[in-house]
Amino acid sequence: MNPRRACSILGLVLVVLAAAELVPIAFCLVPLDLDSMAAFVIGAGASLGTGLLLRLFGSKEGELYRRDGVVIVVGSWLLASIVGAIPYVASGSVPGLADALFESSSGFTTTGASILVDIEAVPRPILFWRSMTQWLGGIGIVVLFVALLSELGPGARFLFKLEVPGPKAEIMHARVHQTAVALFRVYAVLTLLQTVAMMICGASLFDALTHSFSTVSTGGFSPYTASAAHFGPLQQTIILVFMVAAGVNFSLYYTLAQRRDASILRDVELRFYLGIVFFASLVVTIDVMAAGELVAAGGPVASVAETALDAAFHVVSLVTTTGFATEDFAQWPGLAHAILVGLMFIGGCAGSTAGGIKVIRVLIGWKVAMREVRLTFSPNSVIAVAIGDQVVPEESIRGVSALILLWSLGWGVGALLLSVGDTDLLSSATASLATLSNIGPGLAAVGPTENFAFFASWQKLVMSMLMWLGRLEFFALLALFQPRFWRV
Repeated sequence: MNPRRACSILGLVLVVLAAAELVPIAFCLVPLDLDSMAAFVIGAGASLGTGLLLRLFGSKEGELYRRDGVVIVVGSWLLASIVGAIPYVASGSVPGLADALFESSSGFTTTGASILVDIEAVPRPILFWRSMTQWLGGIGIVVLFVALLSELGPGARFLFKLEVPGPKAEIMHARVHQTAVALFRVYAVLTLLQTVAMMICGASLFDALTHSFSTVSTGGFSPYTASAAHFGPLQQTIILVFMVAAGVNFSLYYTLAQRRDASILRDVELRFYLGIVFFASLVVTIDVMAAGELVAAGGPVASVAETALDAAFHVVSLVTTTGFATEDFAQWPGLAHAILVGLMFIGGCAGSTAGGIKVIRVLIGWKVAMREVRLTFSPNSVIAVAIGDQVVPEESIRGVSALILLWSLGWGVGALLLSVGDTDLLSSATASLATLSNIGPGLAAVGPTENFAFFASWQKLVMSMLMWLGRLEFFALLALFQPRFWRV
């Protein structure tokens, strides 16, 4: 290992985060909000001071090894969550340390679960920072730094592979720095397009920015207690479209820009993802209409249109793990619940900002299961697992199988711990699922109109850990708990 090199990089992460904490000060000026301004100055000062100390102790020389990469990636997320909590505490918006860490972790991991009860009562600069943390976390803190900085050198490739979710990291250029820049450009363009579209449709700059940050990152934080229900159908449709876009593998956008044709539609994962969205939306719409849960004032036609929009919105919101809501879907019938919970497990495409297991892993897992079924009656067969015309390497199959196992165990243990006390099983199970999949809302006591404030402080720390596990996809974080990891 090269700990001094790792410290230097982590110090650089904190320096950049200090600069990011100064951005919301622009919203402290009109109207003048000295308390929030002081909170961000304190947060930026703490982050900058710690970062400079780490830079002073660290070294810019030497090669980055795999273990250093793991420490840097995990350390970046943990440090970001800690320093991101300082403005909440310093401003008095979130007085408890466990609550502030929960809110900050939920932001950076793009989970969207919140302990805030009256969101509109929180100062606007703090709410802007809340959404901005999701935007920073959505592209991936490490990928962002790989895109903007050249100091990482040859170790950038390994850091990129650790950070980009999915069974394989898409390297679109020979130099990983160029790949990170390309992904960041896609991310920035989607954010800009949604911001402009929402402003054209009447949203303020603040509303457009905060919701674009939370949509493109698939985070789900809103500066309104009503979430996306604060807006009308037109702006909800804009959010819906960009949620779908954020759940797509970002490398496909780069391919589309380079080739300028529809070749990306041959991508198996993309087609399966869009198919899930379409058929799940159709079934949920029919189920909700049959139960008569939604009745519009404009008559039957309006009722169908509004129900279809609400159904599609929540299907997309949960499969992309964004977590926005326009209705209390906890009141919908059982079949709709079953579909929505199932979507929470799946998540979006690999290489997107979405959480969950990922569509490609679900496909690989199904293919592996069917291969094992066939081998029970034809044990001498040699059966390759293929997605489209590409054979999946056995190394990737092992990785997918291990992740699904760890993910299932993490969800079960989390549900067990959260059920301690008076929390009912449905609330604890979906709270564990919502935080591990980086979704936000669950059902029952943690439904779309509720919050996570009632949990004990230690349970909020458990859920913060689940958020980190889900965002880092287990392996990197769990590696730190292996004694052999720290042996020279």
